[in-house]
Amino acid sequence: MSGVFSRLVGQDAVEAELVAAARAARGDSAHSGLTTGSMTHAWLITGPPGSGRSIAAVCFAAALQCTAEATEGGPGCGSCRACTTTMAGTHADVRRVIPEGLSIGVDEMRAIVQTASRRPGTGRWQIVVVEDADRLTEGAANALLKVVEEPPPSTVFLLCAPSVDPEDIAVTLRSRCRHVALTTPRVDAIAQVLVENDGLSEADARWAASVSGGHVGRARRLATDEQARSRRERALGLARDAATPARAYAAVEELVASAEAEAVALTAGRNEAETEELKTALGAGGTGKGAAGALRGAAGALKDL
Repeated sequence: MSGVFSRLVGQDAVEAELVAAARAARGDSAHSGLTTGSMTHAWLITGPPGSGRSIAAVCFAAALQCTAEATEGGPGCGSCRACTTTMAGTHADVRRVIPEGLSIGVDEMRAIVQTASRRPGTGRWQIVVVEDADRLTEGAANALLKVVEEPPPSTVFLLCAPSVDPEDIAVTLRSRCRHVALTTPRVDAIAQVLVENDGLSEADARWAASVSGGHVGRARRLATDEQARSRRERALGLARDAATPARAYAAVEELVASAEAEAVALTAGRNEAETEELKTALGAGGTGKGAAGALRGAAGALKDL
């Protein structure tokens, strides 16, 4: 693995297919005629939790936008501005739809489709990555289907879902997408990444990989976060405490309290950043005419949140 695809663990066949498609998208005649190397405007990437669906989609987006020549590691070199901004989530022509609620609504999808239908501003393509396409409401799926059926010439949609089951993705959407299936990464592949990228010992990396259930992110947390290991031990302890109801109830309460505290810690930083962005958008911090009124309005809006 090399370039942006070094982040994709244990998916060599998928990497080869996506790189070939990115080359075909450039008009590389050596790949454009191959079934496995052809490019299309809509893709469905599936796989079990932790297999790297979203990572594969973003890596593919970076490869499509990559400006490096083949002799420089392209497509997907990982070092050009197009690759680095795509991987960082700041590329102007790559939009990632990451639902924060239970579903992705029709209004949100219509707005995204409208923006994605424009010509690329700085990149080769307008790319939309829908990280949890299984959360599309029926209306949102229909709105997306319309543009997938008649796609703009420079727009690519990358949908991520657990499977091709109708419960996870609408049949009509599935039929119009090229399907790429990820598998559960092998223990040795996960361990290798933890050793090479996180500097862990082989023993620690192997243990974390073996108890992660094939989930790369979980393996990394278990290997690097002592609190994550403690929560795992407490969860395993529930089985031992099941024979003693009083102790089992107490253990569950401790586990729930720990999970709630972790959730608060994880969202605190993001909430603070979003609050500052909202203040700026509402005019807070300005010094010109009307700044005082804007500040009062911002304070009122923030209070209502």
